[in-house]
Amino acid sequence: MNTNDRQELGTFVNEHIVTFHQARLDALGKINLNNVLKKKNPYLFRAKNITVASDLVSAIMNAYLSSSEEAIFGGFLEELAIHVSQRACGGWKSTAPGLDLEFDREGKRYIVAIKSGPNWGNSSQYAKLRDNFQSARKVLGQSKSVGQVQPVLGICYGKSPFRDNGLYWKIAGQRFWYFLCGDRDLYKDLIEPIGFEAKRHNDDFEQSRGAILNNLTAEFIKRFCSSDGSIAWGELVAFNSGNLKENE
Repeated sequence: MNTNDRQELGTFVNEHIVTFHQARLDALGKINLNNVLKKKNPYLFRAKNITVASDLVSAIMNAYLSSSEEAIFGGFLEELAIHVSQRACGGWKSTAPGLDLEFDREGKRYIVAIKSGPNWGNSSQYAKLRDNFQSARKVLGQSKSVGQVQPVLGICYGKSPFRDNGLYWKIAGQRFWYFLCGDRDLYKDLIEPIGFEAKRHNDDFEQSRGAILNNLTAEFIKRFCSSDGSIAWGELVAFNSGNLKENE
């Protein structure tokens, strides 16, 4: 990528990373005690011998938010990859089900499903991906203006080696960003603009998190702590997993 493209990319990242931070705050604001307690494993936290209510609520909140942040940031990386392709070779956002990007290069149409990291899916999701690739290739094959079609699974980070399984290529990490734009160093250079005003955004997040943690802890103590202040693990597990009726 040339200097102008690099500058424009930096501007794009600076503007769109704000959306990620706002989404983090939005996810934080939607947390309620019932949701976080129902979705996390109480046995795991008991095995870790957590005895302080605020520590337990904080640990459950962190686990809950970590899953949310992975999804939010994954969406940002996918949009970034599409933008890089648009600048480098005129790529466009795909309208095919389950796919994210298409572009033409040297007479070949590349259809790309973009995933943020290497551990993105299970066997059923991989099977669905194969179906999506096959359907898209069949549709594009009916167009006289489209040459050879090459499906690609592009993964934004990780060291997975290049693999051609006969249906699609799997490209990850540095090799994926190089595939999009021909720049061997872009995967490293992206880290700087992504950190734009990260401290300020994180300070805002931590302030909001602290207030929410205090409120959730107070509610947790009222509902799931014994009169002596200890955590009533039996009541907590019953809330999380109890599902037998009295007459069953």
